[in-house]
Amino acid sequence: MTGGSGLEDTYGATLDRIKEQGGHKSKLGMTALMWICYSKRQLRAEELCQALAVEIKSTDYHADDAPLIQTVLSRCQGFLVVDKKGSTIRLIHRTLREYLVNHRSLFQSPHSTIAEICLTYLNSQRIMALSDSGVQSIPNLPFLEYSALYWGDHIKNQITNVGKALALELFSSYAFHISIRPLLDHTLGRDTLRPVVGFSKFTGLHFASIFGLVEIARALIIIYGVDVNGVDETGATPLLWGAMMGHEAVVKLLLGRIKVDPNRSDDVGRTPISWAAGNGHGAVVKLLLERKDVDPNKAGSADDTPISWASENGHEAVVSLLLGRQDIDANRPDTCDRGPISWASENGHEAVVKLLLRRKDIDPDRPDTFDRAPLSWAAANGHEAVVKLLLARKEVKPDRPDDDRRTPTSWAAGNGHGAVVKLFLGRLEVSPDRPDDDGRTPISWAAGNGHGTVVKLLLGRKDIGPDRPDSWDRAPISWAAENGHEAVVRLLLERRGVKPDRATNGVKAPILLAAQNGHRAVVKLLLRRADVNPDRGDRGGRTPILLAAMGGHSGVVKLLLGQKGVNPNRPDSKGRTPISLAAHRGHEAVVQLFRAQKVANPIKREM
Repeated sequence: MTGGSGLEDTYGATLDRIKEQGGHKSKLGMTALMWICYSKRQLRAEELCQALAVEIKSTDYHADDAPLIQTVLSRCQGFLVVDKKGSTIRLIHRTLREYLVNHRSLFQSPHSTIAEICLTYLNSQRIMALSDSGVQSIPNLPFLEYSALYWGDHIKNQITNVGKALALELFSSYAFHISIRPLLDHTLGRDTLRPVVGFSKFTGLHFASIFGLVEIARALIIIYGVDVNGVDETGATPLLWGAMMGHEAVVKLLLGRIKVDPNRSDDVGRTPISWAAGNGHGAVVKLLLERKDVDPNKAGSADDTPISWASENGHEAVVSLLLGRQDIDANRPDTCDRGPISWASENGHEAVVKLLLRRKDIDPDRPDTFDRAPLSWAAANGHEAVVKLLLARKEVKPDRPDDDRRTPTSWAAGNGHGAVVKLFLGRLEVSPDRPDDDGRTPISWAAGNGHGTVVKLLLGRKDIGPDRPDSWDRAPISWAAENGHEAVVRLLLERRGVKPDRATNGVKAPILLAAQNGHRAVVKLLLRRADVNPDRGDRGGRTPILLAAMGGHSGVVKLLLGQKGVNPNRPDSKGRTPISLAAHRGHEAVVQLFRAQKVANPIKREM
């Protein structure tokens, strides 16, 4: 390029050098480039090297034939580099991939070639021997995971007779095949699977359904007579897998078989239509609903129906399809007494909530096991649009408490959703100072969680008690001070009637809580008040400076040491002084502060 050549000219010249190496060298370089261009994810160096050792249709695989990565890089003439951080292989520049992919004549049927390499590897005597031995853990075979997970994706892009034959060969001895474990771990998640040695019930038809391989699925059914209702170790049928993954063509093929059971559920009680609905596969749901024998209301082990799953995940089109059925139960609750509208409201799916509210059989104010109605869930998560929709319904009680006596306003305030709180404050039937079972009001929750905007909103109301104590005799300022919410403490201190030094029934004063947790800014705010005692002790005689010293909060200690009325030598009820506690706990910075003030260090036995 420095010689005046353009980028494409440079790439072309380098490719010519790769080809001019001739024979095995040239083949190795071009095959490596094909893998890096068309692999489904980045390959690690050892994966690429093992893949390059596979000869398509060979009956065995010899790991010793794998080239060294240095050899591969050399044959690619600088086109490939190793990412040191992840040991992955990548092209030297993103434009190189565009160049290679656009020049289609460089690689003949790359996806089918990769699929055939993967299948040859999985069919090899070495891998089959491991499968037959029933090993419980997968040995160090770098290429196994990639070949197990992605050959289906590659063959789906380009299928050849060789690839089809290799796939059917694999499936002829698929029981307990070692590649099934990484495949299902990846598809379902490791925690979902049982700790079994292998998968004797997982067939090729299950695999074909996962990847949507229609031709292979047809061959397995028609030529090999594979059971369309066969269940694997998770209780899933091929139809269930196809529905779960959204493969319309495979589902259509399976539904065309007379013996197929479209309602057969897996181990957690979920049917094909349940999985398709929950994952938003509208075309598959439509196919299943065309079957008269499909039960659209069949619930899983938690009594969760297909429409409940679709509503929870916000799949508007699927919900609309299901609501088009006359026999659909759109208000059916699950084991927690939560119906579709409850789940849709919690997750803020406005369009789904709109659809459900059009139904006469929907109860928009139905409480669940926790006495929480849809409005409570929507408010807690700050879904303003859904809250508006629900508040527009006469049946919905906007101040309805749950089993802890928390109202929607309390949940919205506690989670800092100012816009939702504002909506509730505009309703006459809402009491914005209503306490819950613990005596905590919306402003108490907002103050404790540091939501200054909500606190400011609530303080604008005349019917709010800014110093109202809860069941523990703690006012909002106590919670804010404990958690270090400086802006909230400032707002509350500006309000008349707030007692900044309140401490009753053994509850620490706000300054003690702030000092104990090292909140210097809050301590500083409180020290400006004439009605705050900077040396006030709790029931155990522990003062703010003692608690700060005990916790190693040097910033707070330094602030209090310069404050009039603070006695740095004052012991608690056990005779422990601030410096002795700091020294005992190893807070050297705090000890040095005391020594600078010439404070003695009387170590007490009580420690």
